[in-house]
Amino acid sequence: MDRHPHILNAASNLLGISFLIITGLSLTKMNSHSLADEIAWVSAVCFLLSILFSYITIRKGSGAAWQAVWADRVFLLGGAALTLSTLVVGFALA
Repeated sequence: MDRHPHILNAASNLLGISFLIITGLSLTKMNSHSLADEIAWVSAVCFLLSILFSYITIRKGSGAAWQAVWADRVFLLGGAALTLSTLVVGFALA
């Protein structure tokens, strides 16, 4: 089963959530009170890279093995960063 279109779709959606966290923290002026927006920026960059690598994998097919591996790795790193950012926001609000 080719999972790269699924990574592309999921990374696109999670990129939007990262931008939503960054925008929400900026609008509420909470971005200076915690590291949550910086961590969300890290997740956004990871998801952008995952989208890029996944797209290259889809376009090149089987000749893009290293891009497929990095799409998975960067996607997982972005998910971990987004989770950490959400936890930081939660603790900052509590």
